[in-house]
Amino acid sequence: MAVDVEAEKNRVRSLPCWQGSVDIDPLSGGLSNLNFVVNDAGKKYVVRMVGGDEPVHNVMRFNELAGLKAAHAIGLTPGIVYYDQGIMVIEHLDGKTYEADDVRNLDNLMRIIPEVRNLHEQAKYHINGPCLAFWVFRVHRSYANALREGNSRMVPQLDLYMTINDELEAAVGAVEMTFCHNDLLCANFIDTGDKVWIIDWEHSGYGARLFDLANIASNAELPEAAERQMLEAYYGTEADDHRWRRYKAFRAASHLREAMWSMVSEIHLDLEVDYEEYTRQNLDAFAAAYEDFGKL
Repeated sequence: MAVDVEAEKNRVRSLPCWQGSVDIDPLSGGLSNLNFVVNDAGKKYVVRMVGGDEPVHNVMRFNELAGLKAAHAIGLTPGIVYYDQGIMVIEHLDGKTYEADDVRNLDNLMRIIPEVRNLHEQAKYHINGPCLAFWVFRVHRSYANALREGNSRMVPQLDLYMTINDELEAAVGAVEMTFCHNDLLCANFIDTGDKVWIIDWEHSGYGARLFDLANIASNAELPEAAERQMLEAYYGTEADDHRWRRYKAFRAASHLREAMWSMVSEIHLDLEVDYEEYTRQNLDAFAAAYEDFGKL
């Protein structure tokens, strides 16, 4: 059943956090949530209609809140104003939401990397209470099970993807776990001029810092020269063959994760998004990334 936007607006109007009557406008760009911009007494807020937990997508709201609060504590994301009944009200940022071209701009990329490193180094000191882990290869296996149970059109291809998943996991090997974002889509960076902010903490949790970097690259379609500059900026040294191969395994895995997220969304989400086309695009990107990995 399609989302009743007017009914959701009325839910937003009734929230107890407002000073008076509010102006509400839809916020475009979300692939899994309905979002609004609300003007209340001259101040703007973003309202995310996140709903409840989404176990099929490995999203638990307590975890999202923990990640958001930790990131806000270190100045990476705007603060939360109100949360209840699957509605999240967050401070609004007056800035440019990045697209792929913006992330591929080397000056912007070099501004992003210190923020991501700050996340990896400092957010772990601000996690209170339970917090999930994120391991992309486990996510793939979970998605494969959900696709089989949902009789997805992609079932005939799943055995192949899971074989590749095992291969990529073996290539990555052991990692140092730290708190990561794990969903660094280009639109999750907002540039206010003085800094680049990071938003949307649904998939945050303890994971691999190299996956976050590969995730930036996969979503922005970074060319190899920019990838190498990104890794050098983050680690302070050129990537040796070992790190480069592990990184390329994570980049292929990042593309597969986005494709499988879309496959599951085809049968579990009901927004006006062409998930089948999004699946196709990401499978094409995955095939190219896996081919690159195979050349190493």
